[in-house]
Amino acid sequence: MLTTGKKILDVANEHNFAVPAFNISDWAMFNGVVEISEETNAPLLVAIHPDEVSHIRHELIPAIRERAHRSSVPIAIHWDHGADIPQMLTALRIGFTSVMIDGSMKSFEDNIAISRKTVEIAHAVGISVEAELGTIGKMDEDPEAEAGADVILYTDPQEAVTFVKQTGVDSLAVAIGTYHGLYPPTLKPELKLDLLKKIKAAVGIPLVLHGGSGNPDDEIAQAVKLGVNKINISSDIKVVYHNKMREVLLEKGLREPNSIQPPCIDALKEVAQHKIELFDAAGKAKLY
Repeated sequence: MLTTGKKILDVANEHNFAVPAFNISDWAMFNGVVEISEETNAPLLVAIHPDEVSHIRHELIPAIRERAHRSSVPIAIHWDHGADIPQMLTALRIGFTSVMIDGSMKSFEDNIAISRKTVEIAHAVGISVEAELGTIGKMDEDPEAEAGADVILYTDPQEAVTFVKQTGVDSLAVAIGTYHGLYPPTLKPELKLDLLKKIKAAVGIPLVLHGGSGNPDDEIAQAVKLGVNKINISSDIKVVYHNKMREVLLEKGLREPNSIQPPCIDALKEVAQHKIELFDAAGKAKLY
């Protein structure tokens, strides 16, 4: 069932669980996350950031929409970390049902302005909007980490109240200590859960956690209990998918996709299932 991000996240907010937003960068990965969501009866956001969009091309979105329509679970197609209004217009034109405008690197006033404009445009055609306040850290220069900052600027609860009131966004990505990319052994992930609790109490709307790969399971589970309703997972599934592909390609004579990709999809699905269960999303499609 194809739907919007708002319809999915409002239910998650009401019932206190988090929906995974799995970043996909090819058709096989997309099918993998849909299949495991159907097998676990969990709602799904298919996240695609601009670099991934440039790789899969606009022409693949109608096929993604068609598969989502046929799915037994609710699915939203989410433009992740949109940089500007032209990208938002492109997302709406080619069939996304949820968009994120990321003005987190701008001043507070400019972030409000671009987020409010995105809401005006997207809400006019029934599409939901996520924005970000504060900055997520970044571990490397990989394109998926480009939306991060060298220094984390934690979300201020009172600024969050003002931001939500003045923009009308449907969900808010907050900075509580996560990083885009893979954590090095020298860095211990740590979330500011007390800050998360204050932000949720202040704004009430669905909160989003970016950079969700690599954090300890117990911290993530606690963040869900404290009000996170969407968690982005990119690196964790991409690493296992491509590592398995490297392993499979070392076998002699393999050249057909139905010989190469199924083990890679299985590896991705195993990690994705763990995230679905960790976020308490398994079985929640029955609520829609």
